[in-house]
Amino acid sequence: MLVGGTGDRSVVAAASYEARTFGCRSAMPMLQARRLCPAAIVRPARFDRYAELSARFRAILLDQSPLVEPLSIDEAFVDVTGSQRLLGSGERIAQAIRSRTREELGLGVSVGVAACKFVAKIASDIRKPDGLTVIAADEAATRLASLPIERMWGVGPRTAPRMHALGLHSFADLQRRDEGALRLLLGEQGVEWRRLALGIDHRPIEVDRGARSVGHEETFDRDEGDLDVLRSVLQEQCERVGTRLRAGGGVARVVSIKLRRPDFITVSRQRTLAEPTDATLMIWQAAAALLDAWWSQQPGPLRLLGVSVDRAESSPSETSLFDAVPDTRQRALDAIADEAVRRFGPDALRRGGSRVQGRRSQRDVSDTGPLPEAG
Repeated sequence: MLVGGTGDRSVVAAASYEARTFGCRSAMPMLQARRLCPAAIVRPARFDRYAELSARFRAILLDQSPLVEPLSIDEAFVDVTGSQRLLGSGERIAQAIRSRTREELGLGVSVGVAACKFVAKIASDIRKPDGLTVIAADEAATRLASLPIERMWGVGPRTAPRMHALGLHSFADLQRRDEGALRLLLGEQGVEWRRLALGIDHRPIEVDRGARSVGHEETFDRDEGDLDVLRSVLQEQCERVGTRLRAGGGVARVVSIKLRRPDFITVSRQRTLAEPTDATLMIWQAAAALLDAWWSQQPGPLRLLGVSVDRAESSPSETSLFDAVPDTRQRALDAIADEAVRRFGPDALRRGGSRVQGRRSQRDVSDTGPLPEAG
């Protein structure tokens, strides 16, 4: 199974474990993935469904502890130190999370239990999918020793060859090195890597991670140079961003657009709103003004267009829903649109002007940034 678009420029949003055995992976061009695995079934992404499940999953985590740090739509750290007297050991709480997720959402979930964030993350990856791994503090260094250096946070395709050249191929190699020598070779980052390899990570859970980006972008199969079409695409994107923003209970403070030209030069423009809002109309007006201003100076076809908002939690002192929209009909319209999306999917209802019939290019659609429900 592959999730994503089917156009010439589409990319894989997700690949099932079966497809991964053929070499398929997320962010790979869909054409390449289908060549590797011709029998794969391709299905379009359903971002609104993912947002719903993400919010429900986060609620399950919050029932175990108020200290939840979201990492992505389907991943989070949870500090259950203060919950153990009431709910039992970390392992028991992990089992409860897995059971509730299976019963209430119909989804499997892999959980890692450890004394710090880094080891917990490593543990959660050991028995995927749908597994539970517990690594005690006094055995962390031993359990981590055999891992390849590529599993270390911050060691990617560019850094790994440098590490190999220094004789660092595994966590055990880092563990054996002297901190002073690593500092000379790799700076303070080398010292930090050694500590992580030993299972030492003092970073606390960050419950309030501030504003987060909620976005939607689309890559066109053919470069699009019609401003009316681009405005139409942008308006639909604002609809989706507004729906997800309200679903997460947040407000937008900054609206940004992303534009990629056929030569792959990418530019962005942003505007800070006079008042934070979660109203689609206000987001659309800001985004459209940014697009029009860019077009007036540099008109030309685009390969990609997207919109995003910097999201922040609404506070009790803010009336978070539609205060910036003077017309109460807009409030009712957003409520109707949200309900239609919830019941029938993202394409169930469109505002007037959000579609230019007969002029739309086939597009590869993707949501960008963490969903508001998961941070």
